[in-house]
Amino acid sequence: MSGIPASAAGGTGRSTPVTGGKLGAAAVSQASLWNIANILTMLRLVLVPGFVMLLLADGGYDPIWRAWAWAAFAVAMITDVFDGHLARTYNLVTDFGKIADPIADKAIMAAGLICLSGLGDLSWWVTGVILFRELGITLMRFWVIRHGVIPASRGGKMKTLAQGTAVGMYVLALTGPLATFRWWVMAVAVALTVVTGLDYVRQAVVLRRAGLAAERADR
Repeated sequence: MSGIPASAAGGTGRSTPVTGGKLGAAAVSQASLWNIANILTMLRLVLVPGFVMLLLADGGYDPIWRAWAWAAFAVAMITDVFDGHLARTYNLVTDFGKIADPIADKAIMAAGLICLSGLGDLSWWVTGVILFRELGITLMRFWVIRHGVIPASRGGKMKTLAQGTAVGMYVLALTGPLATFRWWVMAVAVALTVVTGLDYVRQAVVLRRAGLAAERADR
């Protein structure tokens, strides 16, 4: 992910500082809007309504349509990995990417969760917990941004992977042991969502206190 400050989701974090001093900064400022990283982000945004239509096609319970929906979801998750990596590696960070990437990340995940809950495949409380966490962490990052950036953690990346895997398994019309297994994958995703969310709150509080203390010392 590219980040606003580092993706709310604890993803790949395109907001990672670019090394290279003035040369690196110049490369960032000159990055074209129409670069490969941004194009992948735009593709992910376009995939959101397509994914929803495929998932809900024919009442939302046709295995073939849901397989196509899974394919769209998988492509979105893959582009999420590559756009951030390309942006950081080739200095393709842009203001558009910083804003659009986290929006695309959360849009595809929220669309999947809401649709699955609407179809009765996933409990609404699961959707509520995940969406509340994602929105809350995003707002909290803006709350402390003047004091610093909360970096993406390993736990946050594991959370993102678990959420993507779990939602993808629920999108597919699985039965038998696989249907049972996906419940456990979602349980792990929810647990990581809560634990990493609490850790980000702790980091935000510490960062804000340190920032306010530094401001008072400078006066």
